[in-house]
Amino acid sequence: MTATTEVVRGRRLTGRGVFLWLFAFFGVVFAVNGAFVYFAESTFPGLEVESSYKAGQEFEGEVLAGKAQADRGWAVDAAVRPAGDDASVEVHFRDKAGADLHGLDVRVSLIHAVDPDHDHSASLPEVASGIYRAVLPKVQTGMWSLTIEAYKGNERLFMSRNQLRLVR
Repeated sequence: MTATTEVVRGRRLTGRGVFLWLFAFFGVVFAVNGAFVYFAESTFPGLEVESSYKAGQEFEGEVLAGKAQADRGWAVDAAVRPAGDDASVEVHFRDKAGADLHGLDVRVSLIHAVDPDHDHSASLPEVASGIYRAVLPKVQTGMWSLTIEAYKGNERLFMSRNQLRLVR
């Protein structure tokens, strides 16, 4: 058989074939991207604050409260420990001189990194001199944001936000 009479085996690539391959490729890309967008939107609300306008209005007050908190010079030690399926939150407050602080209204929020349905809030009673403790039920392992607030009457004297990883 000569080169001019050789039979070409297989299919010939035509414009229609190229179009179908490109259409299939980009169809898969768009389908996967669509699935990623759907899962991202349905699992994380993306909401940090209820109203960014209100948060902006309160910003100057937060700066002044932070300066007053720094001037107080409190030493605050916090620990979150697993307790079975629950988590124990303990906070120890001391003043500048190292004396325990009594009579505070201590509130904590344990905010899940992804799912707001797993968030926990609690008021911590004073269980020992300057030590406030509570057990939060059904706290999963993973990344959390711990917010600690201490009040005397209606005045917030202390506020702290910390990231932590809870492991069992």
